[in-house]
Amino acid sequence: QVHLVESGGGSVQAGGSLRLSCANSVTTYSTYPMGWFRQAPGKEREGLAGIRNGGGGAVYADSVKGRFTISHDSAKNTLFLQLNSLKPEDTGMYYCAAVRANFDADILDSAAYKYWGQGTQVTVSS
Repeated sequence: QVHLVESGGGSVQAGGSLRLSCANSVTTYSTYPMGWFRQAPGKEREGLAGIRNGGGGAVYADSVKGRFTISHDSAKNTLFLQLNSLKPEDTGMYYCAAVRANFDADILDSAAYKYWGQGTQVTVSS
């Protein structure tokens, strides 16, 4: 069982920054791939960024490329998402995910993941 806990969300003005964290309970084996997703009210969950393995291989959705950065601190068992140049359309609940559930799914597809955190809210005002 993998337990994921997100934190770091909040309310910011457009142009601001936030750093989201996802603490992972597993310390004894790899939980790659790992990813960040966003769900806005009335919309489907959207894949934002993912890491395939410990060697890097980060991928990003076009909507966040150049503004968001995913990283993983293996010593702290924590996944991060740095959010810069935030826009009102970035508002939503942000979720982290880990451990592959479906090898046919891209790592920006929610179907790829087996475990999910409870989410942290990000609200960007104009």
